[in-house]
Amino acid sequence: MEMYYALAVLSILIFLCACASKLSSWINMPCLLVFLGIGMLAGSEGIGGIAFDNATFANVVGSIAMAFILFSGGFDTRWENVKKVLGYGGLLSSLGVLLTALFVGIFAYFFLRWQFPDKAISLSWCLLLGSIISSTDAAAVFSILRSRSVSLKGNLKPLLEFESGSNDPMAAFLTIFMLGVVTAEAASGIPTPLWRYAVIAPMFLLKMSLGIGFGYLFGRLAVWLFNKIDFEYDGLYYVIALATVLFSFAGTELLYGNGFMAVYITGMVMGNKNFIYHNGVGRFYDGLAWLMQVVLFTMLGLLAFPTKLWSAKWIGLAVAVFLMLIARPLAVFLCTIGSKYSIREKTLVSWVGLRGGAPIMLATFPLMAGIANDDLMFHIVFFIVLTSVFIQGMSLMPAARLLHLDSPLKSTPRLPLQFEYTGNLSEVSREIVIPPGSPAENIELAQIGLPKGTLVLLIRRNDRFLVPQGDTVLAGGDTLMLMGSIELLDQVEQLLYEAAPENPA
Repeated sequence: MEMYYALAVLSILIFLCACASKLSSWINMPCLLVFLGIGMLAGSEGIGGIAFDNATFANVVGSIAMAFILFSGGFDTRWENVKKVLGYGGLLSSLGVLLTALFVGIFAYFFLRWQFPDKAISLSWCLLLGSIISSTDAAAVFSILRSRSVSLKGNLKPLLEFESGSNDPMAAFLTIFMLGVVTAEAASGIPTPLWRYAVIAPMFLLKMSLGIGFGYLFGRLAVWLFNKIDFEYDGLYYVIALATVLFSFAGTELLYGNGFMAVYITGMVMGNKNFIYHNGVGRFYDGLAWLMQVVLFTMLGLLAFPTKLWSAKWIGLAVAVFLMLIARPLAVFLCTIGSKYSIREKTLVSWVGLRGGAPIMLATFPLMAGIANDDLMFHIVFFIVLTSVFIQGMSLMPAARLLHLDSPLKSTPRLPLQFEYTGNLSEVSREIVIPPGSPAENIELAQIGLPKGTLVLLIRRNDRFLVPQGDTVLAGGDTLMLMGSIELLDQVEQLLYEAAPENPA
């Protein structure tokens, strides 16, 4: 009976979190805050009364959940957008994370020494705290923007997407490194000399290089396997998709690389390649990522105790304010020296540094290791995340408008017709927009002279879909969903764009 009770409670919590995502859009708040709140309400000090304090279990489940979340983020990342911001995005996700951890650690050391003079708080303990909260969760930002039909101008969106997807591995690396320093100091009773921290750079380069290399290799192997293997049952392709994430993460860790970086790169490689059931597998990964977010945030909410959270409010608030107003902006401005980003853009990037589920998950490592004041550290991190998400999340859109960096979000309605590549056809599908000034504008479909062998499957006009007919008059801004060989579709694209302005509005 206990098993059935546990399964029933789990399904209810998942159902509540999924439905609560609509509430988060109405009140202009990231979903993770709602998920964490539901977990806390269901906990031992909430109305649910569920007692949960197994840090090891939370760490294992959290690591697996983060692997799927990062993989899905990589799968949805388009290389043509990322390559424009690769340099400064890479700096923000590596050096920016390191600088943030350093600034926060030094501030926390002096503040804690003043706030808790009776506690033996070491500099390494504070640097571990800074490492845990050093990564951002910009994905939460775009959930807010989408809920209000707002986007960001220029290259800000791809920059923040790439940073949020690639900075968690750096934070995880720093957390594990500093945890080793703290445990070594506790065993020997001797503070670690500063010169010993110099090994961070070569260790980081080694683990991240292995993570990137193995991630690329596993991604290419997965694409090859999908295209070569011929399953009799389509569902087995999704089984392979599940195994790909687990193998990329665990296999890279066994080979001494960074598994979180590997799954992100594996996802990016697969997302930008064409393979059998690409679209269906992408939707499968997206659903898994949402499930993992619900499980991760709800479980971490169960692990927190509101009374202990309240007792850590002053240090949590102090570090959160320092992080938002000093540490993050300083790291951003230092990492973007010499870039073409304006002061306004750098300011918005600084304010968009929301903390998310990764810091809370990383805070389970000290709990699992049983270091001194581990419970205090966990609840400080939890309070910082709540403060960051609430303050920065609620003020994001006003800040973007104030800096004149907001722009209307281009909404894409759900397609009533979807084409899935199964390896049985040499043709592919592609969506091509008719730009204003195109020779096809205000012309009937039958008269635009499409190459023989191409087929118009559907026309999207604003938020409506039209079934194509020969006498359908095309308009600027229409999106044609076509099917044909890659060569023929390239000809269609050239035909539609040849007389259009170079930079259509």
